[in-house]
Amino acid sequence: MSTSLLITAPVGMLPVLIFLVALLYMDSYKLVSLRTVLAVIIAGGLTTVCAYFLNGFLMEHLPFDFKNFSRYVSPVSEEMLKAMIIVFLFRTNRIGFLVDSAIMGFAVGAGFAVIENFYYLYATQNGNIGLWIVRGFGTAIMHGGVVAIFAILSQTLTERNMKINPLLYLPGLAAAVVLHSIFNHFVLPPMAMTAAILMLLPPVLYLVFQRSASRMHEWLELDFDEDALLVEQLNSGHFTETKVGRFLSDLKSKFDGPVVVDMLCYLRLYTELALRAKGVLLMRENGLDTPVGERTKEKFAELEFLEDSIGKTGLLAMRPFLHMTRKDLWQLNVLEK
Repeated sequence: MSTSLLITAPVGMLPVLIFLVALLYMDSYKLVSLRTVLAVIIAGGLTTVCAYFLNGFLMEHLPFDFKNFSRYVSPVSEEMLKAMIIVFLFRTNRIGFLVDSAIMGFAVGAGFAVIENFYYLYATQNGNIGLWIVRGFGTAIMHGGVVAIFAILSQTLTERNMKINPLLYLPGLAAAVVLHSIFNHFVLPPMAMTAAILMLLPPVLYLVFQRSASRMHEWLELDFDEDALLVEQLNSGHFTETKVGRFLSDLKSKFDGPVVVDMLCYLRLYTELALRAKGVLLMRENGLDTPVGERTKEKFAELEFLEDSIGKTGLLAMRPFLHMTRKDLWQLNVLEK
């Protein structure tokens, strides 16, 4: 490798990773762990390999020259591949708020961009500093930004749903594809396009972080009080007189006695863990962090045992008073990290 490449290659590789580190620093709640981010970056890098073979296949079978292919086909194939990672994170309840959706989305794009630029570096052996400024500060940041936008829009449209309608992913995917395609059209000179990305994307993500932090604070305060009240009712001698207590009593006619007892144990344990998760997040909001501890991990094992004992039908019957949404399931992942 020439000396010029050794100097200019970091310009193409590092900016997107530095941008990602800045996003992690802005996350006052520490919603995503470094280990998770690294795993998502690797997954994003693997989509580059998939895109290489998929785009090669499509170029052979579609009547597009390279210029039009990069404008109208590759944005679709690449954004669909990257979106699959974010969809998986949604389906496994690892994204709960706009902040972590933005970070996860940008991490996917960062992994894609780093591997793409690494390949481009060895394929072209081009040490032109102008080229690498565009690729590092323009193309790479674009890849991260459009996936972040897909994740943010998808989170906004699906946050109130336990089961996500796949159609709700389409607006975010369309936005990512269109923005990617516009970039590949180079409606502005490459340097001007790069400057536009650097001027527009940071303020947008900053506003997303500010809005998410405000909404999360409100959610934590409201749900913390509700969970604390439910724990107090469970520990009181008058639980059977509460709305939830009467609901459990009604279930005795539909489920065996031991199953109903397990339901009560599950409700207590689930609420305690949810309360613990909110407490951890409130501490992080104030700059403090606390280890989860072995006792909390043991409670997760007990929770899984009770889920098997109650069964899917029993869990569905409990959902009305568990207030179980994707946010609630996500908060348990906060403790499992």
